[in-house]
Amino acid sequence: MNMTDHQTVSTLDVERYMGRWYEIARYENRFEKGMTDVTATYTLLPDGRIRVENEGYREGERKKAIGRAKQPDPSNNPGKLKVAFFLWFYTDYYILELDENYQYAVVGSSTDKYLWILSREKEQPKSLWEDLLRKIARRGYDTSKLIFTRFTF
Repeated sequence: MNMTDHQTVSTLDVERYMGRWYEIARYENRFEKGMTDVTATYTLLPDGRIRVENEGYREGERKKAIGRAKQPDPSNNPGKLKVAFFLWFYTDYYILELDENYQYAVVGSSTDKYLWILSREKEQPKSLWEDLLRKIARRGYDTSKLIFTRFTF
């Protein structure tokens, strides 16, 4: 059986991670099915929790989901977060790859069900995407399942 590497980043400056990210690619999931122009915006709250605002368009209609995230163990596992959009059902949010300038990230979970490539810009050099796809494949993820997000704005 092929094992996937879910190892997260070993350091994370939460404040630098905050702000808007463009979803470049994802594994299709029921929440984002058919969506274009997808962004995620993270805001650090005074109590240390994180506000998560995901938005995108489906069939021309703007969709928005607001959730919250927390770092259960910032000192030992800074790249492992928990995110909840529905009631108190938290799911894993693992930051698998993150460049030193906080310009792109690869996010997954404790399972192989979710995977996202996020970027501060909609456009990046093709060489960067090829490098990220190689890293993702080396971790055991099926890169052929990635759906690249279409941006119309």
